[in-house]
This record gives sequence, C-alpha cells and structure tokens, in this order.
Amino acid sequence: MEAQVRKQAFALLEAGAPQVLNFRLDAGSAAEDGLTCGGTMDVAVVPIGEAAEAEQFDKAIENLRAGRHATIDLRVEEAGQLVAYRINVECAPTLLIAGAGHVGAELARLCVGLEFRVVVVDDREVFANAECLPPPIEPIAAGIEKTLRAYPIDRATYVVIVTRGHMHDQRALAAVVDSDAKYIGMIGSRRKVKLIRDNLLKAGVERARLDRVYAPIGLPIHALTVPEIAVSIAAQLIEERRAHRTPVVVGPTPVVADGSR
Repeated sequence: MEAQVRKQAFALLEAGAPQVLNFRLDAGSAAEDGLTCGGTMDVAVVPIGEAAEAEQFDKAIENLRAGRHATIDLRVEEAGQLVAYRINVECAPTLLIAGAGHVGAELARLCVGLEFRVVVVDDREVFANAECLPPPIEPIAAGIEKTLRAYPIDRATYVVIVTRGHMHDQRALAAVVDSDAKYIGMIGSRRKVKLIRDNLLKAGVERARLDRVYAPIGLPIHALTVPEIAVSIAAQLIEERRAHRTPVVVGPTPVVADGSR
C-alpha cells in the first residue's frame, strides 16, 4: 500500500493537484498483495509548491516542539468537489514521576516507548542521574515537593507519585493535587492512601481534588513484581490518555465558492 501511495503521490506532485486517493481491498485483491485482510483506505495527498503553503507545517512543528498540540488544514478534491480536512496532531504528553526508585525507574524506561516525555524527580542524585535514567528520560536531582510545585503542570501532564516513603508521597501529592494535571496517581496500600487523604483533608485540600487521584495506582492485574507494577501503572496511563482523545482527522467539510467551509 505504501508503494502505491508513493507512486500516485509523485504523479500528483508533478501535476500540482491535491487529491484523495481511494483504495478498496476485497479479499481477492488483498491476497494478491500478500495481505491477510481487506478493507478501505483513503489518503489525502497535498503537493506543496511554494514556501507560503508550508507555513502551517512549520507552525505545527514549532508547536509540537514547544509541547503544544498542533492542527493542519488540508484542502483536496474528492469526488469532483473541493473539501477540507483538519488534522489534529497530539504533542507527546509529559509523564512527571516523583521518585526514582525501583518502580519509578522501571516505569520511566517503559513509558519512553509509549511516546511520553518522561521526567523523573528525586532528591537523591545517586538515583536521579543520566546513568540510571539515560536519555531521553530527563532526571531532576532536587527536592521533590519544591520541584513539583514549580513545575509547569498542564492538561498534557500525567503525574505519578512513587517516592520512597509515606511522608514524601504526602508532600508530593500536596504539591500537585490542585494542579491542572490530566492524571495524578499515587502508589500505596489502601490504609496508607486513606491516611494521606485524611491528613490532606485536615490541611484544607478539597475532597473533590482528592477524589480524582488514582490511589492505589494502576489497573488491577494482580501485579507483584516491580516490572508488573510498572506495567499496571502504564496501562492506566494509556487508558486515561485514550479515553477522551480528540479525533485525529475531522472532515470532509465541503468548501463553498468563497473559500469558506
């Protein structure tokens, strides 16, 4: 399929004409191409001939590098009519892990492959360093609570609290519970979680803020080992990330004579 798209895209590049390529694969044609299933696929091809036409792509790259979502508008001819599509490109969300111990380090390494920007904070430089947490993981060796309070947490940030002790977890949670984080999770037994919740309620934290914290953390897959616990947490991050996702492609929307949609 990629070879067919490439071949037709080069032809459209020479013609300078945007177009939607339609591919219909029944069981017979799919088998001929060595595929195990049929289906349909539409590919929008938009040649770019001038610098001005590339500006929105440059802007999209700039936004993504700055940690912001990006949109790209495409206009193509489909079935003899000019239509518009909007492509929503999600920036890599930030996974902010408080604690660089066994679970934190294992989770960090796992989530790099899940397309998270991973930042790990720990006040112990012996754990929060580039040797233990190699690039692209970003280790920060500094006070956990102070760092979390100063960190620019937004709706594209996921916070996981897996520090080395009860009081560190409580201080870390207090630092982020009022933030705009998309996800906050804290490791611990139900008894420990209840104790920390009660302490923070007494300190004036709103119950609604605490109710949105995933604690105990992770999906209930009966995890026992550190790698299994990391998988259960990562699975919950994926579940939350994909539950309310903006559609990647919006359209087609007909383009009227004056150029508007």
